[in-house]
Amino acid sequence: MKSQATANPDAATKPVLPVVAATAHSLPEQAHALARARAFAEPLLATETLDTGENILVHADAVADILRSIGGSEAMQAASYLVYACDHLHRPQEVIAKAFGDNFAALAMETTKLVRVQRQARLARLALAQNNGASNSASPQAGALQTENVRKMLLAFSRDLRVVMLRLASRLQTLRFFAAAKLPVSDGIAAEALQVFAPLANRLGIWEIKWEMEDLAFRFQEPDTYRQVANWLDEKRAEREANVERLRATLELDLNANGMSAKVSGRPKHIYSIVKKMRGKGLDFAQIYDVRALRIIVASVPECYAALSWVHNHFMPLPEEFDDYIAKPKVNGYQSLHTVVRDSDGQVCEIQIRTQAMHDHAENGVAAHWAYKEAGAKGYAGVSASSAYDNKIAVLRQLLEWERDLSGTQTQGVFDDLIYVLTPEASIVELPQGATAVDFAYSVHTSLGHRCRGARVDGVMVPLNTPLKNGQTVEVITAKEGGPSRDWLNPEQGYLVSHRARTKVRAWFNALAIAETTAKGREAVEKILQREGKTALKLEDLASQLGFTSADALFEVVGKEEFSLRAIEQLLRPDDVPKHDQQAPLIRKPRHDSNPSKGGLLVVGVDSLMTQMAKCCKPAPPDAICGFVTRGKGVSVHRADCPNLKEMVAKNGERLIDVEWGLNQAAGGSVFPVDVAVQAQDRQGLLRDISEVFTKEKMNVIGVQTQSIKGTAWMTFTVEVADAGRLHKVLSLVAELPGVRSARRR
Repeated sequence: MKSQATANPDAATKPVLPVVAATAHSLPEQAHALARARAFAEPLLATETLDTGENILVHADAVADILRSIGGSEAMQAASYLVYACDHLHRPQEVIAKAFGDNFAALAMETTKLVRVQRQARLARLALAQNNGASNSASPQAGALQTENVRKMLLAFSRDLRVVMLRLASRLQTLRFFAAAKLPVSDGIAAEALQVFAPLANRLGIWEIKWEMEDLAFRFQEPDTYRQVANWLDEKRAEREANVERLRATLELDLNANGMSAKVSGRPKHIYSIVKKMRGKGLDFAQIYDVRALRIIVASVPECYAALSWVHNHFMPLPEEFDDYIAKPKVNGYQSLHTVVRDSDGQVCEIQIRTQAMHDHAENGVAAHWAYKEAGAKGYAGVSASSAYDNKIAVLRQLLEWERDLSGTQTQGVFDDLIYVLTPEASIVELPQGATAVDFAYSVHTSLGHRCRGARVDGVMVPLNTPLKNGQTVEVITAKEGGPSRDWLNPEQGYLVSHRARTKVRAWFNALAIAETTAKGREAVEKILQREGKTALKLEDLASQLGFTSADALFEVVGKEEFSLRAIEQLLRPDDVPKHDQQAPLIRKPRHDSNPSKGGLLVVGVDSLMTQMAKCCKPAPPDAICGFVTRGKGVSVHRADCPNLKEMVAKNGERLIDVEWGLNQAAGGSVFPVDVAVQAQDRQGLLRDISEVFTKEKMNVIGVQTQSIKGTAWMTFTVEVADAGRLHKVLSLVAELPGVRSARRR
């Protein structure tokens, strides 16, 4: 059958073409669309089977019936046949578009692509488990990752909500087939049903699919537990539901007769929900009070409490099981009254009472409902959901209603910001819309991105700047070594879209530039050591003596020509340098022989009090100063104009204390570190020129920080001074240097 369709794809379509030829602009709701679609697919599918062993036409019939039962349009039901026909047509999109219109063709192709992607990912996971000598269940982390990947893929293909509906109905039918045939189902199919498809059905409000899918999947995963709980239930499901219905009708009639406009609905529990609650809350079966449950919807909050009062007066309440989530809502905003009562037969029933607004929030306020039922702080489903996922499903809920009203209309733009593509091993990679193979490579691994030289998309070689699409499989061709191209950073050439990939490429080139500069500096330093016969001197020791944290830090500033090589010569042969031409190194270690925080400051009215200089403002004579009594560290001395001091005084003014400089400080017997900020136009030799000014003025530099942003150099020098007054003269000399825009004390 497949070979015939391939040889002559139009042959199968002729008997079912309408009298009026379909065009690319045909509406999705064509006359007799369902019957025509089945007639179109029947000769293609009647003798074919799925990889589960089920006949494809029978499967498609069942999917269409499930969609009809949950209110799916005729167009959606018709699509269930066209999806499975795609695999048996030579040019499926062209053939289906000709017979049914572009809308049906796009839906069929998108759903088919999702089916293939999910199958490929599931087979890859199975192969990986077999290669590792383990079963699927032996790797919970891999299983959780695969589950999340399937969820992402399902959302990625949900630009047309009907794709999601078709997949939900198809998975339910697959579970029904295995149950009816009494065949074992794979862990992957059952796990996806419980952890992806059933929660999605729950969030879309499709309770029938959620309820049945959970029970079937759980029955396959844990048959013994399923049978045990089934035996615990003292009546069949039909009898339980009949019991609940009788109670529901009686309660609704009585509440309305007492002046309350109430709508009562039943909420019978199913086996998976019972087991989930028992495990999550550590309860015995006898403690599960909501095996039978009712929900009462009333018009207002006062009627909620009136209904509660009536229920408690006519049934026996269990006080320990009462919760008032109206007076004290849950953190996610959920509101309702929960109570558990016994009826006249002694049967326990949980009753929820809420207004329509509360019900709409619980049912349609997706994040709140999801958090409560499946992933709350005390949740018990084992399924987590991100806020972004919640937001997207909230949109899907609205799309479902639109789909029922505007049957067949595609809903584009829900997830236009992201795409999902696959590695050759079927791992799913999330990328921004418009991303390329280079973005993909960097997303997988930085090294893969650096060495990327080509790409195959779905087995076909493509240019590296080709935008990727949902569901494509991308294979990166790499070189053994090498780095990225500078062209990748050119936005006009379109190689990179993601910020993460751009950052990695820039970092590679920045590291390359630093490496070249450092190598240049190392070469210059080693030449000096060779010339002076000091090759035995360790480079790290030399850098330390010059005030650098490492040899590479020294090499970098030398390579940038921001450090005078004369400073190295002076260190290597200090006696040979003429006294008048001596130049101190750019950075020296601070003088440890003087400590201004001990014995130098006079604290008025207090003797022998421990003092320390504030690091935020670094005071030095003759600055006006104030003291602030700290907790456990004595008095911290600040400049009188220090902003930090003003904030501390505003909060704790009583801890301010008067201080003044001692005689030793005023006479210049000690030195003090102060910070100097310099802003200048960045140029070669700038750091060297500034350091020479400090050297000539006999100011010891004990620290330097530099940063260049868009051609502007920002520098902070820490210098030791005995008198802050002299600093003004030095700063004026620095300000006169070429390119210097400002030089000031911080």
